Amino acid sequence: MHAALRQVLGTHVEQKGSLVNADHLRFDFSHFQKMTDDEIEKVEEIVNAKIRVNSMLEENRSMPIEEARNSGAMMLFGEKYGEAVRVIKFGESVELCGGTHVPATGNIGLLKIVSESAIAAGVRRIEAITAARAEKYVNDQIKTLNSVRETIKGSKDILGSVASLLQQNAELSKQLESFQRESLKIIKANLKSKVLFEKGVNIISGIVEVDDAALLKDLAFQLKGEVENLYLVLGTETNGKPNLTIMISENIVAEKGLDAGKIVREAGREIQGGGGGQPFYATAGGKMQPVYRPPLKKRSFLQ
Repeated sequence: MHAALRQVLGTHVEQKGSLVNADHLRFDFSHFQKMTDDEIEKVEEIVNAKIRVNSMLEENRSMPIEEARNSGAMMLFGEKYGEAVRVIKFGESVELCGGTHVPATGNIGLLKIVSESAIAAGVRRIEAITAARAEKYVNDQIKTLNSVRETIKGSKDILGSVASLLQQNAELSKQLESFQRESLKIIKANLKSKVLFEKGVNIISGIVEVDDAALLKDLAFQLKGEVENLYLVLGTETNGKPNLTIMISENIVAEKGLDAGKIVREAGREIQGGGGGQPFYATAGGKMQPVYRPPLKKRSFLQ
């Protein structure tokens, strides 16, 4: 891995750490930018070619440091070494290493890089799998690809079919957004036609069919911009759960000491939920629809 990275990325690459298990490895190395997919593929090709060569382990547990240096062995981490060092060689790859090693590269079977990421400034990390785990990973990817092919009715051009589906989805999303905006206009007009004027305040309340929280917020702010002295209370159901929205004009908040956040928290208890927000705008979500209780007497929103 180390030799392959230096071959693909350059001789500035130096090992900064590693973890090696039976079927998984982590390799940290110095490099200044994210590896491209082509670079990762080239590293895999080099490593797997060396695995297939089945180079035998050549080990010298006590080689004089100068002899090791003259042999071209990589000396890692800027460490200080003793007079005698352990030298490991697989084919042309020669390093000082105190870890454990397979007796021959063919024992590894297959190496597959599964991730490459930054872990510090100028230091990147490769994670890879080997042997049976790598085979399972490849087979799982093939199964996923076959499932995709079956989903798109056996198309030979899988990428083209997926791209076409994504384009269709984008177009349908635009159409849906357009329908939602038109629906919002109708809902807004209906709400404005039912304004209740009380004590100098325009009160709008009702249950609306708006599935998207962003659209509901947009509706509330549109009404605030179009209706002066507004006190707005809206209820809706999203994914089977109730939601409340309260919007109060800032001048009403100031004049009457109202707080939408406090009001919505109190109302939220009626739907086994909670919420909050600012004095002029707040929302709450719950778990169940409120139980209707006939009022003992008429009660104003402004009480």
